[in-house]
Parts: sequence; structure tokens; C-alpha cells
Amino acid sequence: MINLSVNINKIATLRNARGGNVPNVENVAVDCERFGANGITVHPRPDERHIRRADVYALRPLIRTEFNIEGYPTADFMTLVLQVKPTQVTLVPDAPDALTSTAGWEVAPNMEFLTGIVTRLQDAGIRTSIFVSTDVENIRQAAKTGTDRVELYTEPYAQLYPTDPERAVAPFVTAAEAAHNAGLGVNAGHDLSLENLKYFKDHVHHLLEVSIGHQLISDALYLGLEQTIKAYKECLK
Repeated sequence: MINLSVNINKIATLRNARGGNVPNVENVAVDCERFGANGITVHPRPDERHIRRADVYALRPLIRTEFNIEGYPTADFMTLVLQVKPTQVTLVPDAPDALTSTAGWEVAPNMEFLTGIVTRLQDAGIRTSIFVSTDVENIRQAAKTGTDRVELYTEPYAQLYPTDPERAVAPFVTAAEAAHNAGLGVNAGHDLSLENLKYFKDHVHHLLEVSIGHQLISDALYLGLEQTIKAYKECLK
């Protein structure tokens, strides 16, 4: 079974829009697990426009499945994750003011930096994942950092899927095979949805985890959170 990690950033965005603590991020995380999610993902950004540092600390003792923290490894971010010690840290190359992740790492130019970060995280017992595109040579470079996994950036797949699913998925099939052959676990995320997830899962081998937030929370507005998580899990069977 491929793990479904629910990104709850959008819950925090809604809460922050009005102040106070509604919806309650901690309660939603616990409910996601209760409804069948295999993990919880958060992406704390420097401006705290959605998930806040305080949320990360509050969530840690509550989560019983896997806790995945995404982010660019600034000094502050590294202090946070080394204190919290989640199951996994996913390293993304986002600028501090990025609206959302829009690209993976170019690994070779950042090899020394990424290798140092990966080593520090692994020494603390934290699984590491590097956010990458489907470029096979770049994935092979990622393996040289010592990372445990890569996360394939799937927005290009989601954009092309409605018109040409076969062409949309082809680079990801190749990329996942290359990652597996390089000894890496394979995660995926960004704009995966109830429309395109099953096709992706059926064609991309060696997939261990998908991290889904915006699309899943949007579907929950219509279906309810419990039924939405069940529907996403059904796609992954």
C-alpha cells in the first residue's frame, strides 16, 4: 500500500484568515489519521502565513503515523526540525516568499550544501527526501548526497494529464525507475488529485508515498474530510 500523507497547510491558511483557532489544526491532523491517512505533512514558511512554528511543536506529540516536514533548510528551519525530529524532512528549494513549490532542486550545483544537510538530518535519525523534477541525471546526483528518498514534483503531470495522460506520466515512469535503480525511495506530490492519482499510481512503480494538500482539502469542502481521505486511499490500492 502506498502511503497517503495529508498536507494540512490549507487548514492553517483558513484559520489564519480570521485569527483565533478555527479550524483547529491539531484536531484536523488527528482526524486525518483517524480517517485513514498514513501521515501528516506541513510546510512551515518563514512568514508563517499558514503553518506556524508553534503548530509544528504542538503537532509532534499528537501524530501517531508519519510526520513529514517540508521546507528550505535555513538555519531556523534546521533548528526546528532537529528539535522536533519528524519521521521525514523533505528538502525543497523554495525562496522564502514563494507562493508554492514550483520546481525541484538542481542537485549538482548544490551538492555540498545538500550533502551536509542530509548528513545532519540522518545523524539525528530523520529520514530525508529531496524534491526533484524527472531529470534522470539530476536524480542520480541526488543519490550521491546520501538522501533516503526523492519526491517527484508532479505539477507537470497534473497539467498535461487531462489532454494526454500517457505522455504526462511517461517521464515519471522513467524517473521512478532511475531513482529505484539508484537505491532511492520514491515519493511524489503537487497537484495530484482524485482525477489523476489512480492513473499515476498504476503506471509509476516503486512509489512509497504521495503528499497531497490543496487538492485534497478542496475536495473535502464537497465530500467531507473523512470521505475524501477514503477516496484518495482507494485510488492508491
